[in-house]
Amino acid sequence: QVQLVESGGGMVQAGSSLRLSCTASGGTFSDYAMGWFRQVPGDDREFTAALTRLGDRTYYHASVEGRFTISRDNAKNTVYLKMDNLKPDETGVYCCAARPGDASYYGNKYTNWGQGTQVTVSP
Repeated sequence: QVQLVESGGGMVQAGSSLRLSCTASGGTFSDYAMGWFRQVPGDDREFTAALTRLGDRTYYHASVEGRFTISRDNAKNTVYLKMDNLKPDETGVYCCAARPGDASYYGNKYTNWGQGTQVTVSP
């Protein structure tokens, strides 16, 4: 089973950028499709972005298309989420998730989750 640890969150102003990282250990990273989800208290996890095991296909929530970029470095066992032009309503805990096989938009398809990293965007 792969373990995931996120980093890179912080407090920024609207319009700023952040790059989140998620490093995996304990498994063969390239066996897993990876996703990023945003968690807000009282709400379900919201899909943000995902990519395939080799990183050759990416998927985004419509609201972040063109501003966020998901990528991975399998040699470093790490997946990234570059977030540009952040908006206040994108505040939340960003969690990475791993799924053997294909990428998915659905959180319940992922088998392994990190604890998350807090992103706070002020107006």
